[in-house]
Amino acid sequence: MRKLFFLALVLSIFVSCKIQTQSMKSISINYPKTHKVDTINTYFGVSIPDPYRWLEDDRSKATENWVKAQNETTFEYLENITYRKSLKKRLTKLWNYEKIGSPFKEGSYTYFYKNDGLQNQYVIYRYKTGNDPSTAEVFLDPNTFKEDGTISLGGTSFSKDGKTLAYAISEGGSDWRKILIMNTETKEIVEDTLVDIKFSGMSWYKNEGFYYSSYDKPLGSELSAKTDQHKVYYHKLGTKQSEDQLIYGGTPEEKHRYIYGGVTEDDHYLVITPRISTSGNKLYIKDLTVPNAPLVEILGHTDSDSNIIENVGSKLYIMTNLDAPNQKIVTVDASDPSPENWVDFIPETENVLTPSTGGGYFFANYMVDAVSQVLQYDYNGKLIREVELPGVGTADGFGTKKDEKELYYAFTNYITPGSIYKYDIDNGTSELYKKPSIDFNPEAYKSKQVFYKSKDGTNVPMIITHKKGLELTGKNPTILYGYGGFNVSLTPSFSIANAVWMEQGGVFAVPNLRGGGEYGKAWHNAGTKLQKQNVFDDFIAAAEYLISENYTSSDFLAIRGGSNGGLLVGATMTQRPELMKVALPAVGVLDMLRYHTFTAGAGWAYDYGTAEDNKEMFEYLKEYSPVHNVKKGTEYPATLVTTGDHDDRVVPAHSFKFAAELQSKQTGENPTLIRIETDAGHGAGTPVSKTIEQYADIYGFTLYNMGFKTLPSEMDGE
Repeated sequence: MRKLFFLALVLSIFVSCKIQTQSMKSISINYPKTHKVDTINTYFGVSIPDPYRWLEDDRSKATENWVKAQNETTFEYLENITYRKSLKKRLTKLWNYEKIGSPFKEGSYTYFYKNDGLQNQYVIYRYKTGNDPSTAEVFLDPNTFKEDGTISLGGTSFSKDGKTLAYAISEGGSDWRKILIMNTETKEIVEDTLVDIKFSGMSWYKNEGFYYSSYDKPLGSELSAKTDQHKVYYHKLGTKQSEDQLIYGGTPEEKHRYIYGGVTEDDHYLVITPRISTSGNKLYIKDLTVPNAPLVEILGHTDSDSNIIENVGSKLYIMTNLDAPNQKIVTVDASDPSPENWVDFIPETENVLTPSTGGGYFFANYMVDAVSQVLQYDYNGKLIREVELPGVGTADGFGTKKDEKELYYAFTNYITPGSIYKYDIDNGTSELYKKPSIDFNPEAYKSKQVFYKSKDGTNVPMIITHKKGLELTGKNPTILYGYGGFNVSLTPSFSIANAVWMEQGGVFAVPNLRGGGEYGKAWHNAGTKLQKQNVFDDFIAAAEYLISENYTSSDFLAIRGGSNGGLLVGATMTQRPELMKVALPAVGVLDMLRYHTFTAGAGWAYDYGTAEDNKEMFEYLKEYSPVHNVKKGTEYPATLVTTGDHDDRVVPAHSFKFAAELQSKQTGENPTLIRIETDAGHGAGTPVSKTIEQYADIYGFTLYNMGFKTLPSEMDGE
């Protein structure tokens, strides 16, 4: 019977139900018919149909054929949009400039990342410290890993003397990694490759070995099977991975889904931070100068985000939001490090703190209404100066080794391509180190921060960026982009893709929704669990503001977001389908009743809760879960769902099931399509070539469904 079912399933995919869309675009779409099954999920006595459950099987031939059929349908539609080629050409031209990262020193060399322009992956260069940077040579080129760029560099870590490098690679965008170990002088791989590693850093102890994290390889599909017992291991150079020492994790009585181990710069302490969810961690230290020293508990609960960012001997400096929602730094002696002994070092302020250290100082990077302010302190807690930044925007990278005299930081905003500045740590002066040469004129654009009221009266900030002189006619093509979750802050940064959108006369608007971290832990918590609707209300209110202020109208508004932002788009378009013309949910968490059953999804429960927690939580999730709120007889906006077939963070089944629901229930003329990138994951490491093609498709789809027969820039004669 099982064989007959799957045979019928495979065959049914190729039976199309032709839906003629009589839109002004006159494109008829032959949606592949998606077979339904009789699967039922029961929660607290309530039966919930799950007709597309079979699409969760990423290894089945039926799912493979469905993906192929959907892509054929989508690209057949996109081929009718002739100016996609012009968008791709412009994206390619604008992308093609040299991009250089901040230099950093390891051993006797200075390293930096560079992309010549259109290389799929950044290349690591190096030169002897003290020599002219023009003598730099290629050190490690990930573009040589695979011709199409689908194997990417997933992280690097140098031994303390800089003579050995551990680097991780990702294949096809997967979160699963392999770690290779290289002699930096000869550039030879010196050991067997470490495999089956996920959500891991690599932290060296002296030059002897490093700590890393992973899960046991799951039964079933490694791309979708549940992984919820993280462990920290120590790999000693010269030994096999099978001999690696388990340091922490694997206790069945409590699922620590994310555990990280890091060594302090002086090799004195190992710091362990076990997490049950994405927010909140326990905190332990182990004295590495004492043989067989035990783990010492600093925090045995997960009520805060706390970590050791520095130490001077046994004096620990801890960044924490325990009883300090906007974060602060405290000090304590390692001999008795419990919270009752903590002493404020840099107290909490009204702005959110993200600290770093370098050159014998602390740098307190504050978010002031989502833009950066940086203060420099000495080790006695004395304020030395406010760092003068190049403008209003995002400054990042104020960190280096303790004995350095200079550091490099990056500065950007929505209209300023990222530039690198060299900062003299002692005298506090910055000088421009690298400014990109890009075919984009920031002087022709403006960014404006506004505050609007959400449904419950909460003031929410939003930055709106567009060409200067834009007429507020209500007909400007507009992308409203949001995230609103996991304490993530959306701060101003330049994007080549956004620049191309604005060149077309487009408006790009980014609200700082609740659920994010822009105003600390309270702002984050206000968008979690039974407060999650606040996030959607904030986003809807942002759209209504843009419409009321005549930036755009519902016929010219697109909403976009990825991952948790994909959930945001899915929930918003199902709650207010008339509000926007186009919806662009990317790699979204869209099945809120089953998200926690895949890969590391159970670790997101701090933000979402789960359908198994209690009846109230189940009913709340069911009320906004996008997959479960697609209604028959509703005209949804033109929708292009995007995902990757190797996404093992938010498994593509979320997007598959949502697209299938939309296609079966959509009323009216708007297309509901899904674009599935092959050999691609959640986004990190995606080759430049694939990224450019995807943006050309997204922008082409968006403008076409707003009614543009030609590109707006061509209509303006540009």
